[in-house]
Amino acid sequence: MRGPHNIIRLIRTGATLERTGAMNVVLNAFEAPRALRFLAHALGKPFQWLGYKGDPDMPPATRALTAMGPAYIKFGQVLSTRPDVVGDELAEQLRVLQDKLPPFSRAEAMKEVEKELGRQVDTLFSEFSEPIAAASIAQVHKAKLAATGEEVAVKVLRPGIERAFRKDVDAFYFAARIVDLFAPGARRLRPMDVIEHFDGVVRGELDLRLESAAASEYADNTKGDEGFWLPPVRWSLSARRVMTLSWADGIPLGDNDALDAANHNRRDLGERVLRMFLLHALRDGFFHADMHQGNLKVAANGDIIAYDFGIMGHIDEYTRRVYAEILFGFIRRDYKRVAEVHFEAGYVPADRDVDEFARALRAVGEPIFGMDASHISMGRLLNYLFEVTERFGMETRTELILLQRTMVVVEGVARSLDPHINIWEVAHPVVEDYIKGSIGPRAIMRDLGNTARVLARFGPRLPALVENALIAQSQTEESTASGKTSWLLPALAGVLAGAILTLLLITLI
Repeated sequence: MRGPHNIIRLIRTGATLERTGAMNVVLNAFEAPRALRFLAHALGKPFQWLGYKGDPDMPPATRALTAMGPAYIKFGQVLSTRPDVVGDELAEQLRVLQDKLPPFSRAEAMKEVEKELGRQVDTLFSEFSEPIAAASIAQVHKAKLAATGEEVAVKVLRPGIERAFRKDVDAFYFAARIVDLFAPGARRLRPMDVIEHFDGVVRGELDLRLESAAASEYADNTKGDEGFWLPPVRWSLSARRVMTLSWADGIPLGDNDALDAANHNRRDLGERVLRMFLLHALRDGFFHADMHQGNLKVAANGDIIAYDFGIMGHIDEYTRRVYAEILFGFIRRDYKRVAEVHFEAGYVPADRDVDEFARALRAVGEPIFGMDASHISMGRLLNYLFEVTERFGMETRTELILLQRTMVVVEGVARSLDPHINIWEVAHPVVEDYIKGSIGPRAIMRDLGNTARVLARFGPRLPALVENALIAQSQTEESTASGKTSWLLPALAGVLAGAILTLLLITLI
């Protein structure tokens, strides 16, 4: 489908960007070269009358994307998580992008449920409400289970949304190829990588089984976290286009008046949101990456309830340790150690000067620590940190960008509950506990144990590996004698050492 017929879609897109005044905003955010600017205006200005008008009360970029429909709204939301691509100013605008569209009818939703679950709605639910929330991809209905009378939330994808997204995503790919072809200077913007990232996010959100799996994994990780609760997934009532969870009653976390009326401690809630986010990111490496007030409620007993698991972040164990050491170094104001961690992790090229980098980090940290507690921001620190590391040659790491973006959102939630929360005081025990558990003698023994288990699984293959290495070694003796260095001796030594280490550690575990 990624053919010339997509030109029509691109013309309509360019026309809408021109009509809403968003074209220059977008081009400036991407620092587009002259050739790309010329091409974009050439596709947009002559056909401006074909563009959608949008809501004139919105900022230009959000006005244009909202007018063009679900795929463009979702594209804007995904780009809001990538300030490294669109810049901080546009990313900030896109974070408040409205994801509210007219709902589709209750009858259509019931038809989708019946098609996906293979049973009549009235045999599954004694009640099935009108839509209570409608977004770009799906909408939610409140229902009661016919068997037990328990209230549940039923999320249903919009009819035909997959086909609609596919068409628009094809046009996005086509546009990225045009950029590559006609504006080589814009390749540094990595247009194909941006579209592939968006495509991957959307494919995940268009299969509610994946969101159900994310919710289930998140619930397993957090089931022991006091004061935090997730509505469980009803797997028997969930499928590719339908997701059912237990109903979660509570006060929206952004409604301070209602929280006060219910005698909830807003300072405690703000601190708990911060702690939970850091705990999930560091301890589990799997965190809710869309923790704004709209996705958080407070139950009558004071528990924080989270829902909507379409965007989740993942960080591997090694990156978590690096991230924790960086944060802990800043908390202790040990800038030399923070610099060393960046070099040890390979984030900054080895040919750069570690002391110079440490001084640059001090220039980032000291002004922040000199601020009043109500202005200290870990999100701002991470933002400045990425700016410095970029100057020293650090490549963009998508998982850390998502983490930084979520940290900014979570801080905003916490400060909306209590403007005087001291971010560092809340973060310190969480980061320190993780450091103690992941760096030190116990962590070393745990890592060795995990290594031993991996080697043990290859135990039956070790004799054959050694034999093959010896045979290959004998066949390369002639080339070795002629002055060429063989890699097989070190490889053989590694295999034997691994086997010995495995045997020793298995006896200790």
